[in-house]
Amino acid sequence: MAELATIARPYAEALFKASSASGADLNGTVAWVEELAAIAADPQLRQLADSPKVTVEQVLGVITGVARSALPDAARNFLRVIIENGRLDALPEVAVQFRAIVNRLNGSSDAIVYSAFPVEDAALNDISDALQKRFGRKLNLSVQIDASLIGGVRVVVGDEVLDTSVKARLEQMKAALTA
Repeated sequence: MAELATIARPYAEALFKASSASGADLNGTVAWVEELAAIAADPQLRQLADSPKVTVEQVLGVITGVARSALPDAARNFLRVIIENGRLDALPEVAVQFRAIVNRLNGSSDAIVYSAFPVEDAALNDISDALQKRFGRKLNLSVQIDASLIGGVRVVVGDEVLDTSVKARLEQMKAALTA
């Protein structure tokens, strides 16, 4: 994966510079680059793009046809460069790195809250406030359901993990009892 990260970095930085220079809404750019990355992650699309019989225009047409909304010209141009250079497989990593650059600029981080059950908006706001105090920065929360946690939450912010789940507590008790 380090190779993809190395390949993706210049594309993410160039996209950031171009978006900043044009005065584009960076959050809007994050949205379309993540949508393109999700499309590019499809194995069937990658197989199509790798075929020597398929042109750049055909691949571009398939991707823009699958996109939920009309892509701005900047997105189409960026996608064309990615496809022409044979870097469609690096697009998901480009999206990750671009989002990291935008987060750094905004002084924020992405956080994933794993919960055994759906989290109501009021509870999520409380969790968000507590986590922002704990980590000392603004957090962009997303919630994922993980029934194996039994209860509680597990929060991942970058490489930091805060695990207050029932599963983690049971594992701690098991380790203490077997030691």
